[in-house]
Amino acid sequence: MDINMIMQYASYILIAIGAMAFLVSAITQLIKELPVLKAIPTAVLVFILALVLCPVSFLALMAWLGQPVEWYMMFACMMAAFIVALVALDGWERVKNIWDRTKYKE
Repeated sequence: MDINMIMQYASYILIAIGAMAFLVSAITQLIKELPVLKAIPTAVLVFILALVLCPVSFLALMAWLGQPVEWYMMFACMMAAFIVALVALDGWERVKNIWDRTKYKE
């Protein structure tokens, strides 16, 4: 496997994480004011949504592609769901803070 193929797959993974984080954030904003869910903290709701939506989306993608699903794929999907939840919660602010700390200052 050459570097171009690795970069292509890394790009796909980052796009998937960004898209799922956007979806989780949007759904959270829509449902967090429902009377049933007002008692649940927003962070918990984000984690629950990520842990539900990521595997469902992955299974739908694999069914659409006609590929078999192995146990390690589901395990990786659950780990990715935590990353999606972190990005959906405050990931962009964290990225901005890292950028501010590391960028060149005159």
